[in-house]
Amino acid sequence: MLPKGLLKEYSQILTLLARGLDVFAIIAAGLLAYFCKFGDIHLSSEYMAALAMAAVLTLVVFSGYHIYESARTLSFWQYLRKLLQAVFVVLILLAGLAFLTKTGEDFSRSWFIIWTGLLILFLLLFRGAILLILRLMRAKGFNERRIIIIGAGQVGTQLAETVQHALWTGLRIVAIFDEKVVGQRSIAGVPVIAMPDNIPRYLSYAKETIDEIWLALPVHAEARVKAILHDLRYETITTRLVLDVFGMDLDLLNHSISQLAGFPVINICSTPMIGINRIIKAVEDRVLAMVILLLISPFFLIIALLIKLSSPGPIFYKQKRVSWNGKEFAMLKFRTMPVDIEATTGPVWAKEGENRATWIGKFLRKTSLDELPQFINVLRGDMSIVGPRPERMVFVNQFKDQIPHYMQKHLVKAGITGWAQVNGWRGNTSLEKRIEYDLYYIENWSLQLDLKIIFLTFFRGFMNKNAY
Repeated sequence: MLPKGLLKEYSQILTLLARGLDVFAIIAAGLLAYFCKFGDIHLSSEYMAALAMAAVLTLVVFSGYHIYESARTLSFWQYLRKLLQAVFVVLILLAGLAFLTKTGEDFSRSWFIIWTGLLILFLLLFRGAILLILRLMRAKGFNERRIIIIGAGQVGTQLAETVQHALWTGLRIVAIFDEKVVGQRSIAGVPVIAMPDNIPRYLSYAKETIDEIWLALPVHAEARVKAILHDLRYETITTRLVLDVFGMDLDLLNHSISQLAGFPVINICSTPMIGINRIIKAVEDRVLAMVILLLISPFFLIIALLIKLSSPGPIFYKQKRVSWNGKEFAMLKFRTMPVDIEATTGPVWAKEGENRATWIGKFLRKTSLDELPQFINVLRGDMSIVGPRPERMVFVNQFKDQIPHYMQKHLVKAGITGWAQVNGWRGNTSLEKRIEYDLYYIENWSLQLDLKIIFLTFFRGFMNKNAY
């Protein structure tokens, strides 16, 4: 029988094995797809270079998505969904690279489609099998990490309950120490015992080896934390401090923990568009914007002609709007009103019953076709396809004091469509609800969510009762 904890000693080997299987899946899928298409497995130099690039991008993107580290923390289906999402990012990057380098014509579209299907199948099969084997072994006690939690308050209780409901992670809470134990008590089946006077002595006489100690104490218990760490100063055991940021009554947005100049930092409010996420978002925007502009170019010409016939003036209307980091940019729209109409009315919030638009302008607004030129803004880098809708500075200055967390919507680029819009919060509707949905988007951003919003826009985003 394998000794418990055996696989822990070879975790780096398992990670290398997972990376190797990813590369093998890419090459095997490419060879099989080439054989299906051409009846041969001797790839040309172009196809070999494409597979090599795919392997490099896969390792980079998978690392960025923490595919190699999240197997313990996600459920089986959550992990596979995250894996699938990362694969689609790789495919989009490859398609974008082929487009930008004008090498797309060197490859068979049929081969690419077959290779994509086989790659997804192989990755799901290989990783799914490894994941199931490892989790079965962890559930049986192999590759297990035995943990003691210090603190049976709200944080310690939630922590123990969460871990005990996910034993497949390989984490097992052995005991919970607390200084205020009254009688016999347990949390999620884990015994709560009085804090030992000498923790190192307890560890040395414990029936089984303890791998980690988690401190789940309140933020004001600094002196107690220091005393515990002093007691453990001669121990080699892994010690973790579970920060009770939720007990600090803070407004958290896209929160995380990182290092800044060597110091641990809690990111209370930050943009998700950093690192590889920013690259993914930029490639997504540019590639989709170019494709969409090519597809809608005939509509551009027709709409431009109708605007010229409706009233004299330019085709496009430029308006200063606020986007990422509160910076202004010139947002493009098809002109829907006579020129200089706001010279007498001033900035006016669009609402039901207003009659300032031209006959074609009313149709363009109702169908949201007046927003199409904003794909040019996306190509310029002023906007994203998906994000919170931008407002004019005059309204930003008005709303930032009226609506809580209003300025946090500017942690990402403004978008043509967004989570609030596809859920009906557009036009003359509740701004509080709109901001709530915008902040949900920022907190939960992913390429998958962007694609979902783009898909829903075709059904919910164009025709809307609140579009005036």
